[in-house]
Amino acid sequence: MLVYLIRHGKTRYNLEGRYQGSSDIPLCEEGRRALGRAELAPRRVYCSPMRRAAETARLLFPRSELIFVPGLREMDFGAFEGKSFRELEDDPAYRSWVEGNCAAPCPGGEGREDFSRRVRAAFEALMEREKEQLMIVAHGGTQMALLEQYGRPRRDYFSWQSPNGGGFLLEAEDWKKCRTLRLVREIKTFGTD
Repeated sequence: MLVYLIRHGKTRYNLEGRYQGSSDIPLCEEGRRALGRAELAPRRVYCSPMRRAAETARLLFPRSELIFVPGLREMDFGAFEGKSFRELEDDPAYRSWVEGNCAAPCPGGEGREDFSRRVRAAFEALMEREKEQLMIVAHGGTQMALLEQYGRPRRDYFSWQSPNGGGFLLEAEDWKKCRTLRLVREIKTFGTD
């Protein structure tokens, strides 16, 4: 089975370097223009319910059924949402979080392990449901949480970042036996690659 993990297109927060997490930010005009209609036309596309992911899925796959999966939402960055690292660099809570490899819960938000567990549970349920192809449009954090655990070759969490509108094509031939996804290729901009 092939698995596509696609990150949403650009938003104003992406352009400004702001944490958006659970903030429901739409795509910006530049983000919309960068996405072309995909050549693939899957019957179903599983999507984070966040507006930026839904807009991306509709632009890439206008004829596909969108199925919203709450567990695929981006990490909740709590008090850090809407702020850039420059605005936060003197905040002791932010500095502590960054120095701890961004693993602890953000003030008022999620910790990386809880976030990753939520995303993995949603993904595993989808892997049981689909048999030939799984198309997911979600977030950079969603991709990192899944691929740190299941991606091969092994990489750490932050090494699985993709650009907005980009992502990964993976082969799941060993999924049932050993819960792994083999990287086939990275996709710079979905719909134009």
